[in-house]
Amino acid sequence: MRIVIALGGNALLKRGEPMTAETQRRNIRDAAMAIAPITKEHQVVITHGNGPQVGLLALQGAAYKPDEAYPLDVLGAETEGMIGYMLEQELGNLLPFEVPFATLLTMVEVDGDDPGFANPTKFVGPVYAKPDADRLAAEKQWIFKQDGDKWRRVVPSPMPKRIFEIRPVKWLLEKGTIVICAGGGGIPTLYEKGKERLLVGVEAVIDKDFCSELLARELDADLFIMATDAQAVFTDWGKPEQKAIHRANPASIGGHSFPAGSMGPKVEAACRFASKTGKSAAIGALADIAAIVQGDRGTIVNAAFEEMTWH
Repeated sequence: MRIVIALGGNALLKRGEPMTAETQRRNIRDAAMAIAPITKEHQVVITHGNGPQVGLLALQGAAYKPDEAYPLDVLGAETEGMIGYMLEQELGNLLPFEVPFATLLTMVEVDGDDPGFANPTKFVGPVYAKPDADRLAAEKQWIFKQDGDKWRRVVPSPMPKRIFEIRPVKWLLEKGTIVICAGGGGIPTLYEKGKERLLVGVEAVIDKDFCSELLARELDADLFIMATDAQAVFTDWGKPEQKAIHRANPASIGGHSFPAGSMGPKVEAACRFASKTGKSAAIGALADIAAIVQGDRGTIVNAAFEEMTWH
């Protein structure tokens, strides 16, 4: 099978952990150990989140004068290279030497009129107490929204329209390469109005799950997995009556409401992939990837399922 695996940013840098290279490498090593066995039997493409990482780089850049800070599209490119490098190295330490890897800086087109620019929703960077968030908002003109009991910076998150490097990804797959691409939802770009063929970067972060779903469709993937820090999608999350969904069709799972800042985009992306392709999308824990491929763990969404079942 051809499998696209989207690693959540929080699966690589867990909430509350120190944002250090050592911490990130340890988590990426865990991810590599979960993914490596699958590559022996299946063709694998890996994408990843970058919210914590791009936020950290933005904080580092804030040490410069405001007009010297690097824009989000450039920071996104930096995180693709950084995370791709670590993933390649840790997977290479587990797999035979002759297995080829490639990390592609991936530009993704968005629409300048996308409503996401008017309503920033994408969390980036670390969490803050309210006084610290208020101070940074005043100092840097950043926008903050509540994330659990803390506050995080939010930036625009337009929908992906086109993945420019899709042909090189396909060429690499034909040669048996494990490809890492579309990291952080890809590098957001658009064509400037009135200037034909002038592609420029955009101050935004594309949702990784939506871009990964587009990638999975365009690669004709047999399975699309979104690996996160939750074992499955739960209804009534955090309540005594919470239940883990095992199998569902797009209509049945789409009838439930999930948080926009966490599980909501994953469920929407899963429903879109299942509806448009007739194949399965899955959401589950990184450590359970092998069992998710077998259909035994996680939440599996497929249009052919007649009713919702539970773990």
